[in-house]
Amino acid sequence: MKDIAIQLVDNTDSNGELMDVKIQPVRDANGKIIQGIVIGDTLQQNKALILIAHPNDFKANPTLGVGIGDITLDSDLLDYRHEIREQFSKDGLKITELDLYSVDSVKIEAHYE
Repeated sequence: MKDIAIQLVDNTDSNGELMDVKIQPVRDANGKIIQGIVIGDTLQQNKALILIAHPNDFKANPTLGVGIGDITLDSDLLDYRHEIREQFSKDGLKITELDLYSVDSVKIEAHYE
């Protein structure tokens, strides 16, 4: 399953730098760390990473990435809607709702097929 993996620190976490690997050490009775890396649902994280990334950012899939940060330099949101659909599809994500008609309000509902 592509939506279960190592989680990254997000804006709801109080510890760690944003987008770092989420680590929550668990110790045994002797104080020895027995686990630490958090595994869980990463659907929202994966969607965010695809939006943020530019092509060539992912070594394993160099064509993946929307580069949404460049949207402020472009006035044609139609191109970005097409690009988001194409890039999400490359990762196996099916978009059920895409609302990008203003840079101030973006809504993307998607899930893995």
